[in-house]
This record gives sequence, structure tokens and C-alpha cells, in this order.
Amino acid sequence: MSFSSSTTVPQVDEEQATPSSVTPTLPWLIDPCSPREFFENYWEKQTRVVKRNQPDYFRSLLSLGEVDRVLTTLDRRYPDITLKNASREITASDYTVHGDSLDVARVYQLFEEGTTIALSFLDTVVPALKLFCRTLESELSHPFQTNVYLTPPRAQGAKPHYDTHDVFVLQVTGSKHWTIYGTPVELPLSGQEFDASVHELGAPSLEFVLEAGDVAYIPRGVVHDAHCTDVVSLHITAGVLRYTWADLLVETVAYASLHDPAFRKALPMGFAHSEFDRVQALETLRNLLERAFTKPNFEAALESFVDKSLSSGPPLLMGQMAQLAAIESLTFDDVAGARPGINYRLQTDKTSALLDCFGRKITFPCHAAEALRFALNHGSFMIRDLPGDLDDAGKLTLVRRLIQEGLVVALSPSTP
Repeated sequence: MSFSSSTTVPQVDEEQATPSSVTPTLPWLIDPCSPREFFENYWEKQTRVVKRNQPDYFRSLLSLGEVDRVLTTLDRRYPDITLKNASREITASDYTVHGDSLDVARVYQLFEEGTTIALSFLDTVVPALKLFCRTLESELSHPFQTNVYLTPPRAQGAKPHYDTHDVFVLQVTGSKHWTIYGTPVELPLSGQEFDASVHELGAPSLEFVLEAGDVAYIPRGVVHDAHCTDVVSLHITAGVLRYTWADLLVETVAYASLHDPAFRKALPMGFAHSEFDRVQALETLRNLLERAFTKPNFEAALESFVDKSLSSGPPLLMGQMAQLAAIESLTFDDVAGARPGINYRLQTDKTSALLDCFGRKITFPCHAAEALRFALNHGSFMIRDLPGDLDDAGKLTLVRRLIQEGLVVALSPSTP
């Protein structure tokens, strides 16, 4: 990147910017706060700020150089790239040509003039962010998405607002001053977006500065804003696109409606009249809800969310061509491990083990279940040490199959 002396982007050490072997789990994200403490005291309740004094903590996920590569070489378009400025109106026509194509030179000019560059859905094009999202999804069963914000010194991209999804704010480079206000809508649904003409901000309740390596969790519905300090800021916002009890309730009633004609009957004639018997109508509705919330309907509805969770994100199969080339040369003494970020469910019965992952269902013989579970839960193991009833040939066959499916990788030094 090249900017005038008034807006200087720190130089990035390309070796440091290379993604490391860090596995971006939830404990890693919120350390030293434990997951138990987080879910008991903060999740959907209040803001949590983690200060670390470790500027390179998130360097494995993103760098200024990577943002520059995305902007200049990947043909990302509006609205996946938008510009935001809390002090002046910026429209898409100010930095696009032919409708949605970016005028990249103009994007950088506006950045230099004090405008934030917002890169949405960056996990779809940056492998480290994709792995970050897939790993958290496998832990929490809720979809994740990352947006990235590059803000010039002393600038503010967005006015005070709340989000309709919970967010983790990961400060990668530079720093920002955050202010937390009130909660005009507690745990808003996706359609209950912030409206400055309707929702009151509330009094400031918390202020903090996020520096490189720090992270903050902000529940949905909590009003906030952020101002850049005297240096360029790069931060990642990881949004939790959660499933709610309301979603499950709606899905349960929907399943009941498909199988019980009582739900499909018309409302009584004249229900809009003032003399309509609403007491009786309420009793009918109660009876319908009791009929809806049976175990079969609940199980079917919950399974639909399980399916969404297991298939919401495609696998990250970096290096798969080399993995396939190494399959035939594997020996019992080679080392393999579960591919990071896999999201699966394993169910067994007397005849088979059914593996559900990435929208696919793969069947294995039941006597392979113990070894299969072990392989999918360990980042490194010697093939000969797989537990269970498989002989050596069976262990090799299982690992080769899992490599083909993109669920396990060969880790031996001799692997191409």
C-alpha cells in the first residue's frame, strides 16, 4: 500500500504475516477467559474485553498485505466492499464503475481522506479466516462470518448502532477507542435492525481501547461505536449468525403443519368482527400448540438445524492434491491427523457407523467406529496406534478413505 505521510500504514513483515500453525479455537480466541466463564457471565449478557499486550496474537489470521491483495487482485465488488464514513455521506457511485466494479485507486484515495474500507464475507476468500470460522462453527454449532475493517487514523466508519448478531472484535493492527451504550432491543432478531430515529442510544456504560492482539465480545442489541486512534486500524469482526429458540419453535410448528390437517384449517369465519369469540380462539390455539410440541416434531425440527450446522460451510481442503498423491505410499508407521476445522457427527448402530459431514453421509462398518472416532478427534496420531478392532490393513484402509474424503491429512515428513 502507498499513502501520503498523513496516513501511513505500518510496514508488514511478510514472514510474520504468513499464517502459522495456530488452531483458532474459542479458548484461543478468548484466552485467558475460559469458555465456561464466558458462557456463564457474558454470552448474550454483557460486553467482555480481553487485553493481552501481544501485538502479533492475530497475525496468523490476517495482515495489511493480505487486505491489499484482496482489494487489488481478487476482483471483489460492491457490496462485498463498501466504504463508510460517519462524518460524511459516501455512496457506491463515489468508488465504483459500471455499477459494482471497484475503482480501487479511488477506494484508496477515499481511505486517505478519512474513510473506512469494509470488506464483507472475507472468510470466503482468505483461507485463514475460513479455517477460523469453520473451527468455531464445529465447536459452537452456529454459523460464523467475518467482516474486516481498515480505518485511517482519527477516523470513524460507522455511527453508533447495534448489530443483530453477536460479534467478536479482533484487533489485528493499530488500535481503536470503543464506547458501549445501552441496549434498546434485547437480543434482536435479524429483522429488528437499529434505527436511529426510533432507538435511543442510552448513556455510555463502558469505554475501552482495543490494541493489536486484544479482543472484545459485544452481544447483539448492545449499541456501540468506535473511533480510530492516531494509527491505522485493521480489525476483524466475527459475527455469530446464531440459531434461536424462536427459529426452533417456528420449525417445530412447520413440521406439525405438514403432518396434521388441524393446523391447515382456515381461521373461523368473521374473525375480524368485533363480536368474534377470541377466548375460544385462544383455547384452540393452545390445543394446536400442544399437538405441535410432540417428540417426533421436535426431533424433526432439531435435525433440520443439525443438518444446517453440519453443512453450512464447505471444507477447507488446502493441499488435497498432495494428500491424494501420498495415499498409496502410507505405511503403518506414518503419522496422520484430523484436518483442522472439520464439522461432523458420528452415529453408530449394530451394523454400521454413519459419518455426517459437509452435507455428505458416509457409511463405515461398525467395527471401524472406535478407530474412526479417534482419528477425527486427534490432530496427530501414528496410524498403527489407532484403537479398536481393525487390523493393520484395516487401519491403513480407513486412513486412506478419510484422506480421500478430506477429513484427515497425512503428517509424516515424507508426505509430498
